[in-house]
Amino acid sequence: MMHSRNRVVVTVTFALVVVMAIIAIGLGSVRVPIPDILQALFHASSSHVNDTIIFDIRLPRVLLALIIGANIAISGAILQAVMGNPLADPGLTGVTSGAAVAVLTIMLVMPEYTSFIPIAAFIGGIIAASIVYSLAWKKRGLSPISIILAGVAVNALCGGVVGYLSIMYSDRLPSAVQWMNGSLAAKGNHVLWMVLPYSIVGWIASIFAIRKTNIIKLGDQVASNLGENVNMIRILLSILAVFLAATSVAAIGMIGFVGLIVPHMARFLVGSNYKYLLPMSMALGALVLLIADTGGRTIVAPLEIPAGIVMAVIGGPYFLYLMRRSVF
Repeated sequence: MMHSRNRVVVTVTFALVVVMAIIAIGLGSVRVPIPDILQALFHASSSHVNDTIIFDIRLPRVLLALIIGANIAISGAILQAVMGNPLADPGLTGVTSGAAVAVLTIMLVMPEYTSFIPIAAFIGGIIAASIVYSLAWKKRGLSPISIILAGVAVNALCGGVVGYLSIMYSDRLPSAVQWMNGSLAAKGNHVLWMVLPYSIVGWIASIFAIRKTNIIKLGDQVASNLGENVNMIRILLSILAVFLAATSVAAIGMIGFVGLIVPHMARFLVGSNYKYLLPMSMALGALVLLIADTGGRTIVAPLEIPAGIVMAVIGGPYFLYLMRRSVF
């Protein structure tokens, strides 16, 4: 009965994502009615203007929001299992900041190498994660609490490097301001096609990692009794989480709280079995970021509020709510 209920909840959530995506395509300075959107998507549209708005501007942005939201949420869900700590997410453990340092270094110091941004983001995230794991390594292996503390330290260090780069290359900073605030503005098909292949690889790997993730969340002793190499599983799952988070950072910049709050929401709806928790986190992450981006570009139109700022406004109070409920 529980499994059937979870399947229904996950299916309904994905359906809501599709509905919200269609609504988001229609919203903006020029409103496009839903029938016109459906006609353009599934048939030849009679309006060249609508085609331009939908296919060149809004559809790439909506799809990018869905992909990035899913990536960050999956990354956060995996990290929470790996570290055995509900505070874990790509931002709080230094992964996002490490990727940000690498990306900003290219954007501000070596702008001629922008084609290497996705690779640089992954390398930066891996380096930050490696430092965190090195600092957190104990005689008995990796301690979840030590990982969090080390992540806070690495996060602060990376923040200092970002500040230094911002001061030293302030003349080039305007080109990176939107990225630093996690904005999807002016992100077209080129960014979508850049991030999509990496994301698909990450999603497929996440599906194959479900069983190991369920085992590791049972605790080190239980996993060891089942014959699993606990530390190796942690490392491999962490690499996967870093890969998904770094892909997102490379595409649109730093987005906070998605990887922290979405897995909690998913866990409340479908429980802690990653067979359902992972797809639920994927759907909810996509939905949450799409709502944040759509709200940011419509609430004070024609001005836009970056999705990263909207998520900070939403995520901060929700984080306090979780603390109030003694989740942590």
